[in-house]
Amino acid sequence: QVQLVESGGGLVQAGGSLRLSCAASGNIFGIDAMGWYRQAPGKQRELVARITSGGSTNYADSVKGRFTISRDNAKNTVYLQMNSLKSEDTAVYYCNARRGPLMAYWGKGTLVTVSS
Repeated sequence: QVQLVESGGGLVQAGGSLRLSCAASGNIFGIDAMGWYRQAPGKQRELVARITSGGSTNYADSVKGRFTISRDNAKNTVYLQMNSLKSEDTAVYYCNARRGPLMAYWGKGTLVTVSS
C-alpha cells in the first residue's frame, strides 16, 4: 500500500499564492506519475497537474502559467506551487500516485479556498 499525505491548503485572497505538498510513504516501489487533482462543490474531480518520475509535466489549461508542479524523488514528495489564485480554484485538492496503468492511490485531500 501507498500512503499519501497532503498539506498546505488553506484560505487565501484572490491573487495570492499557496504551496501544496504531498508526501508518499509505504510501498512506493514502482510509483511513476504523481499529480494533483481537484474537486469543486458540485463538480467532477479533474486533473490539475501531473509529473512523471522523469520530470515530464502536464497541466490543465485552466492553470497553465499559474501553477507549477515539482517533485523531489529523494523525499518522495510532490509539490504544487499555485500563484495568481482565482475564486474558481477553490476546491479540495487531492494527491494522486500511479503504479503502472492500473494502480492508483489517493490522499485524503486538502481544502483550498480562494476569497474574492
